[in-house]
Amino acid sequence: MKTFNYLAILISAFLTSAATPALANEPVPWQLGLQPAVSPSAFRINEFHDMLLWIIFAISILVFLLLVWVIIRYNSKMNPVPAKFTHNVLIEVIWTVVPVVILIIIAIPSFKVLYYNDRVENPDMTLKITGRQWYWDYEYPDHDGIAFSSYMIADADIDADKDQRRLLSTDTAVVLPIDTNIQILVTAGDVLHAWAVPAFGVKIDAVPGRLNETWVRIEKAGTYYGQCSELCGKDHSYMPIEIRAVTKEEFENWLVTAKEEFASLDADDRLIRLAGFQQ
Repeated sequence: MKTFNYLAILISAFLTSAATPALANEPVPWQLGLQPAVSPSAFRINEFHDMLLWIIFAISILVFLLLVWVIIRYNSKMNPVPAKFTHNVLIEVIWTVVPVVILIIIAIPSFKVLYYNDRVENPDMTLKITGRQWYWDYEYPDHDGIAFSSYMIADADIDADKDQRRLLSTDTAVVLPIDTNIQILVTAGDVLHAWAVPAFGVKIDAVPGRLNETWVRIEKAGTYYGQCSELCGKDHSYMPIEIRAVTKEEFENWLVTAKEEFASLDADDRLIRLAGFQQ
């Protein structure tokens, strides 16, 4: 009876954890699967991921059944006198050709996803991102050069009333419009970083002296989180990404206030904010 109860609890926890990510724009405890996609790139990545899972599942079942069949059919009791043959041309052709066919089936959609996610022609706007130890700099080149730094909110300053997330919320969120083709340019000012937002299907290296490019089109308003995904030093885990996706009208309204707010932030202001974060 106890075993049945434990099994019921385990199944319930599994189903609950499997359903939870569908409601989240952030990692959740016991999460299974990818975060819900909110961009065409993420949708394609998720579809490719699901296709690979079916292929992996089929291969695993096939190998398992072959092992069971070999164990039962060719054990010493069933075959007291072992066969003397060493080759089978048909089997050798099959185990050579089938993996090649599987790789081709995987490669073709893989190349399509890579090409689709690479860049977008004639983007509606550009966001430039610079990774630093240990925060992010953001610039809006198409909007009077709006620029600001984004730092993680320290544990002591987390405000639950503002729905802030520990290790994910930042003091200044990046605001982007939905239904807009956004070119993303990524670089670094010191060491290697990686700008990654799972819900967007974006993970791109930030390399000093190099400008990498990708794009995103956010299809649903909301707040989305990411983190640096390249080990970059002692505070690697403390440089999150917070994106606030809004309607185009809301974005235009934000631009008005942003031009006034961030125009006054000079280098000294940024150093003061950084000092406060490190404390």
